[in-house]
Amino acid sequence: MPWLRRLPRWAWYGTGVLAFIAGLVNAAGYLGFRHQSLSNMTGNDSLLGLALGQGHGGEALHWALTIVAFVAGAVLSGAIVQKSTLKLGRRYGVALVLESILLFASVPLLDTSNVIGLYLASMAVGLQNGMVTTYSGTLIRTTHVTGFFTDLGVYIGHYLRGLPVDTLRMRVTVLVASSFMLGSAAGAVLFPFMGERTLLIPAILTGTCGLGYGLYRQYSRPGTPVGPK
Repeated sequence: MPWLRRLPRWAWYGTGVLAFIAGLVNAAGYLGFRHQSLSNMTGNDSLLGLALGQGHGGEALHWALTIVAFVAGAVLSGAIVQKSTLKLGRRYGVALVLESILLFASVPLLDTSNVIGLYLASMAVGLQNGMVTTYSGTLIRTTHVTGFFTDLGVYIGHYLRGLPVDTLRMRVTVLVASSFMLGSAAGAVLFPFMGERTLLIPAILTGTCGLGYGLYRQYSRPGTPVGPK
């Protein structure tokens, strides 16, 4: 993964911040009125299957709409970002601001236990994950960490067998997994005081990142693409 070694520093910081945000959003979903994950579509897909198997049509519709919302966010990301190379000038700022708007819009709905707020929040993290997946060629994702823990196990196995280990990839694994965990911890601390309004924090963070990136792009020279070809 030579392109990974060319990632600019701002991309490393951004990856950690986005994983933190996703962990915070997911924690708010788990602690909220439906106690559900907003970013883990593996679990939600299983719950959809369970609802279908048990003949619970209303539940099946809910989980189907949660998944559709996440996919819709990824669709928006693909339409906005478009390219698979990480380069100043891409419309990451637009995607982040849109994620912020979706999170802000979800809060008053969640305050009244309206499930549409859950769909908007899932769309927001789907948009974020789609953006990062696009520029990393599916190697980096910030809204779930199953793949990273799989990588960690594989690399430990390689190390035990005396095989070479990609230490940079290990750093990415630790960065995303630890940032996601810290975001979840922050959500657990904030939720007792803020309730569903905990999502205002990631909404502010993504909006700030989006506007900050826009300013950074405005006053920086266009960079050389560093993503996978």
